[in-house]
Amino acid sequence: MTMKKTCLYIILLLPLVAMAGCQNRKAPRDAGERSHEELMKNSSRTERNGWINVRLEGNAEAIGYQHGYLLADEIVDLRGAMSMLNARTTGKDWAFFRDESEMMFWDNIPEEYQKEIDGIVKGVNKKKGEGTIDRQDVVAMNSILEISWYYIPWLESRGNPNAPDPTPPGHCSAIAATGSWTTGGQIVMAHNAWVEYVIGQRWNIILNIVPEIGHSIIMDALPGFIHSGDDFGINSAGLIVTETTITQYRGFDPTGVAEFVRAREAMQFASSIEEWVAVMKENNNGGYANDWLLGDIRTGEIARFEFGLENQFLERTKDGYFTGANYPVHNKLIREETTYDSTVMSTSPNARKLRWKQLMSKNKGKIDVGMAMSFMSDHYDTWRQEEKQTGLTLCGHIDKDEAGAPDMGWGPFTPAGAVQAKATDSKLASGMKLWAIMGHPCGTPFDADKFLTEHPEFSYQKEFLKDMPSREWTLFGE
Repeated sequence: MTMKKTCLYIILLLPLVAMAGCQNRKAPRDAGERSHEELMKNSSRTERNGWINVRLEGNAEAIGYQHGYLLADEIVDLRGAMSMLNARTTGKDWAFFRDESEMMFWDNIPEEYQKEIDGIVKGVNKKKGEGTIDRQDVVAMNSILEISWYYIPWLESRGNPNAPDPTPPGHCSAIAATGSWTTGGQIVMAHNAWVEYVIGQRWNIILNIVPEIGHSIIMDALPGFIHSGDDFGINSAGLIVTETTITQYRGFDPTGVAEFVRAREAMQFASSIEEWVAVMKENNNGGYANDWLLGDIRTGEIARFEFGLENQFLERTKDGYFTGANYPVHNKLIREETTYDSTVMSTSPNARKLRWKQLMSKNKGKIDVGMAMSFMSDHYDTWRQEEKQTGLTLCGHIDKDEAGAPDMGWGPFTPAGAVQAKATDSKLASGMKLWAIMGHPCGTPFDADKFLTEHPEFSYQKEFLKDMPSREWTLFGE
């Protein structure tokens, strides 16, 4: 850990350290010295409407062990789905992801999260049998987004001027609004996650984490992730966070700290927008470049942090809104770090950007969490100028789109699109609560067998592609 990082931790943790010193408590024993019952204390797993809600509490080893044990089956299943999909889309086998991610990232992972990752391994192996999973698997799973979408294109472009431009898939539609744009002036934030269905069907974990140090967190996640991944979370300091990826982005620094580490650090230790941004910028590797939407419920302020490798821009307001749909905003970043063209309105980011403008122009002062949830289900296609389930709508259905989303790397009828959504506001976030829906936010079901019959070109996914039934929005939180 760098001196700068150490100083940041000291600043953020000083009040917590003082409290711990007053209690004069003994340091917890290492996970290897504690019984299964001790390690699982205060943890739980419940299932509701397609979501698995997991509560994790304790030091890093205990949190990891609880996570691994309670989600062992789901972690092993996700590893298989990731291995299959990434072999097909990148040409790299699982051994590549295991080796490269550990070599590139492990030494730059703080001890806190190294212990948590090792705890996940212990928990899975306790439940499933020794040797079922190892550290390399868990690191590869956590870093899969930045390895497959950023590192591999960077690697293949070295010394090859004819290498194709990377097209990171667009991930998500999102909104943050505050002040005169919302009812009561409070912050409202919502997000739906876009990904291949074979992965998105497994993006159904709600993690409630109560760590020994730092802030409590509630966030959605994939099983085995120490971060959210699609990034919707609330911490007990009053921060609400989400993002959408910058599509058609290029740039990566293999010497930097993994994005999944910085995203988790920021959620656990930041108490303000400034602190959150500082953690994310420290040793940035450019992986998973995003437009982050941030809210501080204590001040009513929201922010958009456009975060590339070389260019970063922070905008803030207490009376306004920010939207996201995988489009970059600032010309310098667009020019220097992307191949994005803002003039082509048939691309998904641009079509959705226009739809956000239409919705905002009609709804100033009316936006509440219910309306934000309805935005996540919107099917108006601004290019085709009709209500239709396509890859150009806020609630994406690329599996029904004959054009696919080539600007985001998805061909015609790719089984991908909006797979779940979350929403909250200042009042809910103050109680660490959020609404979430699993499956298409609009409630349209997906029938895997029917789809594969109609599109046998995707039969390679048959072992892992599942149905997505119609679900309801469900409230989660303490």
